[in-house]
Amino acid sequence: MKIVSFSGIDGAGKSTQILALQAWLRQAGKRTYLLTFWDNVVVAPGFREFTSHKAFKGDRGIGSPERPLQRRDKNVNAWPVTAVRFGLYLADAVNLLRTVRRLRKTNVDVVIFDRYIYDELANLPLNRWLARLYIRFVLTFVPKPDVAYVIDAEPGAAFARKPEYPLEFLRRNRESYLTLSRLAADITVIAPLPVEAASVRIRQAFSQKFSEPETTFPGLPALQ
Repeated sequence: MKIVSFSGIDGAGKSTQILALQAWLRQAGKRTYLLTFWDNVVVAPGFREFTSHKAFKGDRGIGSPERPLQRRDKNVNAWPVTAVRFGLYLADAVNLLRTVRRLRKTNVDVVIFDRYIYDELANLPLNRWLARLYIRFVLTFVPKPDVAYVIDAEPGAAFARKPEYPLEFLRRNRESYLTLSRLAADITVIAPLPVEAASVRIRQAFSQKFSEPETTFPGLPALQ
């Protein structure tokens, strides 16, 4: 079983690329299984969203150009909140380990994660030594994806697609993902590209990682 994860700022286009990769793999006869990190891995997601909404008074839901939101959760970075995140993210990391162990007993070829532990770690103040120490500790025991993607995006374009968080936060969050990709190593950053060009890069990185020749995927477009 191979593990693939997709991470990145809100509005980067992760969902589009996940569906494209999943279709590509299925066309090649690969059995895939998709998990959403927030729904399938994190501990007590409903309770956490409820308490976050009560504490910070932000909007709920998913923003769109027609219905912009002002969420307040991961963009709140006071130290007491960070301390709580340390505990919650550790619980999520342990649950991620358990989840992957269960999945390894199935006959799935490729498990795709829509977001991963990296998306939580990117919410921490990576410029602080304690946060970096914590991140290194978590990375010592969480399952390492066989291919981990960070879908990079220009913050202004991402905000236009999914207006939920302030633009300045998206800029900081993007830098956190890029910094985390260097801390974690073996994370493939997909540069801001048109949708199809990004899909080609994603397929290319997948094939190169597993050293599978294009003939493994009959009937699919050649990688560029």
